[in-house]
Amino acid sequence: MTTRILPAVGDPDAARALTTLLSQLPGAEPALPVADSGSLLDLLARLAAESLDELPEVVLVHERIGPVPALELIREIGLRFPAVGVVLVTVDAGPGLYSAAMDSGARGLIGLPLSYDELAQRVQSAAGWSTGVRRHLGHAGELVAGPGGRVVTVSGAKGGVGTTVTAVQLALAARASGRTVALVDLDLQSGDVASYLDVQFRRSIVDLAAIQDISPRVLQDALFAHQTGLGLLLAPAEGERGEDVGDRAVRQILHALRGRHEIVVVDCGTQMTGANAAAVETADTTLLVTTPDVVAVRGAKRMVRLWDRLQIRKAEETVVVVNRHTRATEIQPPLIERITGTRVARSTVPAGFKELQPVIDAGRMQDLEARSAVKQALWALAGELGLVRVPEEAVAQKTGRLRGDRGSIGLRRGRSR
Repeated sequence: MTTRILPAVGDPDAARALTTLLSQLPGAEPALPVADSGSLLDLLARLAAESLDELPEVVLVHERIGPVPALELIREIGLRFPAVGVVLVTVDAGPGLYSAAMDSGARGLIGLPLSYDELAQRVQSAAGWSTGVRRHLGHAGELVAGPGGRVVTVSGAKGGVGTTVTAVQLALAARASGRTVALVDLDLQSGDVASYLDVQFRRSIVDLAAIQDISPRVLQDALFAHQTGLGLLLAPAEGERGEDVGDRAVRQILHALRGRHEIVVVDCGTQMTGANAAAVETADTTLLVTTPDVVAVRGAKRMVRLWDRLQIRKAEETVVVVNRHTRATEIQPPLIERITGTRVARSTVPAGFKELQPVIDAGRMQDLEARSAVKQALWALAGELGLVRVPEEAVAQKTGRLRGDRGSIGLRRGRSR
């Protein structure tokens, strides 16, 4: 049986040594090494999307992989791709690290310098475990699909560009289409989601930060059930308590929310911390909101470059949303796209201060009128991003129209002949 092995090694020399040794293992099919945690998770996600059977049996994680620490990366792989056997490659093979690696979900530990016999034994053991688990569950897809929810982060190029309005309206649009939606306020020091939706709350995201195993009951207690049907996980009322929420806690919280909601919208604000950096890195879709002016576009470019330096999100994987757009402005979406190197959403949002001001002051963002140009644009953006569930009747009608178009084209061609 062929064992597919994916090495994740940041150091080129270590990568060459590991690949050379892997190629000598009988039945091994080593892939090209990936150099960082973001590339590894992206590759695994792409393989799972194409076909769940394409996922490797074994992933080897070098201790110096970054930017996500090795043990956190192993935990993330275990949460998202639980049929993949992960082995840690490390200099320190002592009992303390071994115990920590097992707690994170690793299937083994290989000491450095590499030994052929130890490598063969650990790879064979992890591959056997992976194959056995998949066979036991009957179908790989039932196991490796992982949490089904989709995480969308919304960040601002600078303050005042409309980040929270965008996040709230996207969540409301997804909920109105029948999806289960959680809205997370990760602007930990100055979050305003509660103010925009007129919520008085006691619990916040801080209450989940110190919990190692977030059960459905604990998660439900922390969420505020809003009248719109949204589940709200709010920023703390005391901004200084936001320091208690770290990157590890955010990953665990988002994983728990994925398992309970179809859509998870995260308002990351405009300041980059370890917490919202972890959210941006693990998100399925990352939005960056800007306005079409020089200062905001510079802020957007600065944020994109920051994400790239931190290796949490590539520019081409970021979607920029242009707010307060008018045709008269000199800075248009194509120019923003070229400056930032990102993809700009087709749905642009017009300025609408008069229609927004009353609902914002009243804390009733959900009461924004359907005829509002801002609401229509943001709900169109939700549709563009695939956050809105399309009714089966609409799909059938669209399919029927397409078939009818093909049929009429065929008849016309027949007549021409």
